[in-house]
Amino acid sequence: MDESYIANINNREIKNAISLGFKVTNNFRFISKADVIIICVPTPLNKNKTPDMSYIKESVSKIKSYIKKKQLIILESTIYPGATEEFFIPILREKKLELGKDIFLAYSPEREDPGNINFTIAKGNIPKIISGSSPNCLELTKTLYSSITKTVKVSSIKTAEFTKLLENVYRSINIGFVNEMKLIANKMGINIHESIKAAKTKPFGFHAFYPGPGLGGHCIPIDPFILTWKAKKFGLMTRFIELSAKINDSMPRYAVNVLIKALRALFSSRFGFLYFFCCSFIDLFLA
Repeated sequence: MDESYIANINNREIKNAISLGFKVTNNFRFISKADVIIICVPTPLNKNKTPDMSYIKESVSKIKSYIKKKQLIILESTIYPGATEEFFIPILREKKLELGKDIFLAYSPEREDPGNINFTIAKGNIPKIISGSSPNCLELTKTLYSSITKTVKVSSIKTAEFTKLLENVYRSINIGFVNEMKLIANKMGINIHESIKAAKTKPFGFHAFYPGPGLGGHCIPIDPFILTWKAKKFGLMTRFIELSAKINDSMPRYAVNVLIKALRALFSSRFGFLYFFCCSFIDLFLA
């Protein structure tokens, strides 16, 4: 197993790691031999836009039998505030392991921008947010990640979990805003990109975001709904966050409609049958 299916990790890096003792296995018994357990699994949304924590629950269930004293357990998945301790502390208590003494629990959210060659963990220029359930947990986590990149301590696991959502919801809101500005600009016959370029010359108070046909990646389309779901548990309605997420969700349909209009202009006179077939297929896809 020396081939990588991850775009930003090449086969040579995998081979070098294997030569240094790196192993890949689906045998959970090896967890009992590990000093550090890092869990990074998906946290998708259900059909009703609520967080699906089944992958984390299954991971906890799978590792439960193999946890031993003096291990450091770190969760990196994007989750709602409070989830790390909610899922892990009960099994540690069940095993009668004292936090910060017998066992160590931490949260350090994944911070990657796939495809961005300028900022990577490998280059050490993406600081890792780190937290722990106790001072000892935090210090062990700092020792681990400081050997890889810069670290930023926060006071609690909940703060680290919230920080991850803050970062991504910030992007979602601003992307939603600029997508709506794009719709307005199009109706008014204005080039939104020219306006953004001009606004960027202001040395304060403006950070450029760009419109697009929708959101990519795992985190940005999902995290606003994770936060709004949790906020409702506290009786809070996050209308602004939800609205921006809905605007972003609507952009693929808008982009396809723009494409249909372009096809009409290009093909309606010379390639009428092809135009009718393409638009009928797209309408069927959108239905």
